[in-house]
Amino acid sequence: MKAFLMKFFDRKFWKFLLVGVANTLFGTGIMFLFYNVFGLGYWVSSASNYFFGSILSYILNRMFTFENKETPGKTLPRFVLSIGVCYLVAYGVAKPLARRVLSGFAVTTQENIAMLVGMCLFIGLNYIGQRFFVFKEKEEKN
Repeated sequence: MKAFLMKFFDRKFWKFLLVGVANTLFGTGIMFLFYNVFGLGYWVSSASNYFFGSILSYILNRMFTFENKETPGKTLPRFVLSIGVCYLVAYGVAKPLARRVLSGFAVTTQENIAMLVGMCLFIGLNYIGQRFFVFKEKEEKN
C-alpha cells in the first residue's frame, strides 16, 4: 500500500496540482463570469469552464506534468472521453446534492455552490483519468 501511495503522490501529482491551480483559477473566472455577468445558465457556464479549461489542461499536462511524447492523435481522443466522463459524474452528483442540502436557499446560491463542488469532484476524477488513462506510462520491457 505504501508503494502505491508513493507512486500516486509522486512528482507528477504535485505538477498536476500546480497546473490545476492555474487551470482552476482560469476556469472559475470563466464560469462565474458567464453565469453572474453574462447571465448564461448553469449548464452553459459550467460547460464553458470545462471546454476552455480542458484545452489549457490538455496542453499543460501533456507537456509539463506527464511529459508525454505520444502524438495528440493518440492522447486527445482518450482525453476527451476522460473529460466527458469526469464532467458527467461530477455535475451529475453536484447539482442534485446542492439542491437537497441547500433547499431553502435561492437557486442562484444552490447553483453557484453546485458549480464549486462539481469543480472539486471533477479535479480529483480528472487526475485519475489523465494519469492512468490518457497519459499512462508504457511499461518498459527488460
